[in-house]
Amino acid sequence: MTLAGTLVAQVKPSIYLTGYTFSAQKRDVGVLKNGGDAKITNITLSGPDAAAFKIGKGNVLTLRSNNVKPEVKWLDVDITAKTAGAEIKESFRIVRDQFIHNKVVAHRGAWKNTGATENSIAALKHAIDMGCEGSEFDVHLSSDSVLFVNHDDIIQGLTIEKTPSQTLAAVKLSNGESLPTLKDYLLAGMNQNKTKLVLEIKASIISKERGIALTHKVMAMVRELKAEAWVDYISFDYDVCKEVIKLAPYAQSAYLKSDKAPAALAADHLTGLDYHFSIMQKNPDWFKEAKAEKVSINVWTVNEEPLMDWLLNEKVDYITTNEPELLLKKLNK
Repeated sequence: MTLAGTLVAQVKPSIYLTGYTFSAQKRDVGVLKNGGDAKITNITLSGPDAAAFKIGKGNVLTLRSNNVKPEVKWLDVDITAKTAGAEIKESFRIVRDQFIHNKVVAHRGAWKNTGATENSIAALKHAIDMGCEGSEFDVHLSSDSVLFVNHDDIIQGLTIEKTPSQTLAAVKLSNGESLPTLKDYLLAGMNQNKTKLVLEIKASIISKERGIALTHKVMAMVRELKAEAWVDYISFDYDVCKEVIKLAPYAQSAYLKSDKAPAALAADHLTGLDYHFSIMQKNPDWFKEAKAEKVSINVWTVNEEPLMDWLLNEKVDYITTNEPELLLKKLNK
């Protein structure tokens, strides 16, 4: 069986929520859904913070009270759903929504002006500390199916997709860090609830099949770590973007390649476009179209003030930049 086929075959019956956050203003977390076709007939809650929640009409998970202590950043609950043919149990982390909304996405983390290596955990922490809305990073699959964070498909002469994880784990970045695994990167980003983790699933240089396999591995890791509240997804591979929505219909999935109009993205249930600024300059009508189609707008990689001013005037949702300090300063004037 092929790699992608094996991963699909291993997918177990699943349940998911349509949302993973709460706030004093929003006690309804999300609707519990079955990943398959069977109707959910019964739901029970258990686990550390089960008493804080209830299941209401329409299978909506709701916080019982907004009196959760202010220092509590998240709550953990186990949900068991019964259908006519199965009993499915999953653990979920429900996060207090203190996520920042300032449009600033640090491209590969905040590295250019901090001395950190791009896509390093240090660059992620700098982006968090300076108060970026999001920190973007890139994920590849090793030859033995381990997930690593790096922008290029080659690092220090090693083609990531053709190199075993043991060899990649020995690679040291210029700041002394080991080449981060996705697991380590996500765990570092989940220590807070203010900056989103913008995860680029890299298009495979070997085959379309490996790109889909990578997508399944990424989504399984996010599910395993209960990181859904933190992670948004982007990719240059359109099939990967659609696979994200197939596996996690609640997820934010944005397309990077810039060759599709916003209406086409909306028709395939993608939630966002994430296009180079030159493409938006050539297609200025896409700003209006995206808003009409309720497709979010992110533009990359924007490092000059005039471009920032133009995009802020267009009221885009996000701006991805190697100069997060500059954009933050502009926004805070």
